[in-house]
Amino acid sequence: MLMTMFLQFKSQVAHVLISALEANALEAKDLSLEMSVHADIASSVAFRLAPACRKSPMDIALMLASSIELPEAGLIDRVETAGPYLNFFVNPTFLDHTMSAIRTQGPDYGARTGCGKVILEHTSANPNGPLHVGHIRNSIIGDTLGRILKKAGYDVETQYYINDMGRQIAIVSWALEHFEFDTAKKSDHAIADIYIKANRVLNDEPDKVAEIDELMRRIEHGDVDVAERFKHAVDLTMEGIKQTLKRMNIQHDSFAWESTYVRNSDVSTTVERIKDTGRTVIDDGALMVDLTDYGFEKKLVIQRSDGTSLYTTRDLAYHLWKAGHCDRMIDVLGADHKLISGQLKAVLNTLGEKEPEIVIFEFVSLPEGSMSTRRGTFISTDELLDQIKTQALVEVEKRRPDTADDFKDDVATFVGIGAVRYDVVKVSPEKSTVFDWREALDFEKQGAPFIQYSHARSCSILANAEESRVKIADLHYDISVLVEDQEIELIKHLAKFSSVIDTAASDLKPHHLATYARELADCFNQFYRYVPVLNAEVSLRDSRLVLVDCARIVLSIVLDTLGIHAPRNM
Repeated sequence: MLMTMFLQFKSQVAHVLISALEANALEAKDLSLEMSVHADIASSVAFRLAPACRKSPMDIALMLASSIELPEAGLIDRVETAGPYLNFFVNPTFLDHTMSAIRTQGPDYGARTGCGKVILEHTSANPNGPLHVGHIRNSIIGDTLGRILKKAGYDVETQYYINDMGRQIAIVSWALEHFEFDTAKKSDHAIADIYIKANRVLNDEPDKVAEIDELMRRIEHGDVDVAERFKHAVDLTMEGIKQTLKRMNIQHDSFAWESTYVRNSDVSTTVERIKDTGRTVIDDGALMVDLTDYGFEKKLVIQRSDGTSLYTTRDLAYHLWKAGHCDRMIDVLGADHKLISGQLKAVLNTLGEKEPEIVIFEFVSLPEGSMSTRRGTFISTDELLDQIKTQALVEVEKRRPDTADDFKDDVATFVGIGAVRYDVVKVSPEKSTVFDWREALDFEKQGAPFIQYSHARSCSILANAEESRVKIADLHYDISVLVEDQEIELIKHLAKFSSVIDTAASDLKPHHLATYARELADCFNQFYRYVPVLNAEVSLRDSRLVLVDCARIVLSIVLDTLGIHAPRNM
């Protein structure tokens, strides 16, 4: 596994700090190393040692600093104390190796390998209508996490778990038999129309609910005709959902069908395994699991009184299958799944099986309010994407009025998708957020358009150089001439990419990468604003052009990892 430059620097800092601790007969389990605005890496370990040493953190920091010995051929330039903090700084060798690594590795810069197999489940919306705004945070967090984990060295398989046996699908199947399906509409929207009509009828005529119950009974017992009807209904919806996901630059590697685990007897095997734990009880004919010792007062129902399974039962069978096919399984779920996901993990624990890592997110909303597919009061993702593209086109018209219509349309498309993806993923998953297209599309604010424009600007500088017969690929640089603060800060930010990927992959929080993208773009723009490139003396110009190319490469990688288009022109 390749250790990138910043991680090598961090490793060397850890080594010299541990040696300094040992020299003073001290030990710390956590060195408290973190990136800081005051240093390239800072350590607050002195705080942790203060109680045992009975000294002030400042005195401990001074004592450790005086004991630190820097390796001659290392990457550490110096260590300074700032009160209780130990601040470590990189040397020119670090800067040189960073630029060299970016040029050598190109689009593979920062990528690692050999971390094992991950099955990442995300989106998995019920196929009873189109994706709405409430779904997109799941899809965008999941897709971005998958991209981050791949960069971090994992073999990632993204899966969509299709609920093709639930009551909603029974209603859709029934609706297809009773209402006209509008073939002129996108298929998932046409399904939503008849699903909404069916719910109104079932609400007004309760006696018809028995027909839905009968479909549920027949599908559970393997009725081939009903299974075909259900599959037809699901296929129609999923065709539309896949189109919407593709529009957002999201694609799943595989689709797991809920019914598979009933047909292959995994569900019945799972029920029997749970019975063998001695935790099951029967209440009013239903089979339940007692999880009170795990902190769940309410028992988990895994089988109805009529012998049919529930979504939870089938989900357990699905997770048991996943557990045998990967090293890690990760589920991206909305906050309304906190209870059931906790119960699922508890049952898997009682079975001695691998538990999923759960990424719980709060919901994204629009100023318009809440959404519900059943009532028909929702804003579809397609509508949102159409609206955002229309608004993006207005912004492009303002900035590039003299360009061709095709160019404007292309820019509006990738700016709009980028704005949605970035605005959703920039917030930590556990925090709720409201999507406001005005802020998302604001070119002056540091969102997706700002980051995309930074990449386009780097491409423009390089293109101008090429027009002057400068071959970027053949250029050599001299790290000793890159002495401006903006140059050094830009190189340091380029070096941090791998560390940010590691943190985002470890914490399962893609907003770390979104923050880094904004900071990197800002750093590049500060460099562009204050440091002349094309008009500099030749040897200095060449070194700065190489730095611009390095920035272009990393900005492109970061945008791609965020699932956002990296434009050469906009």
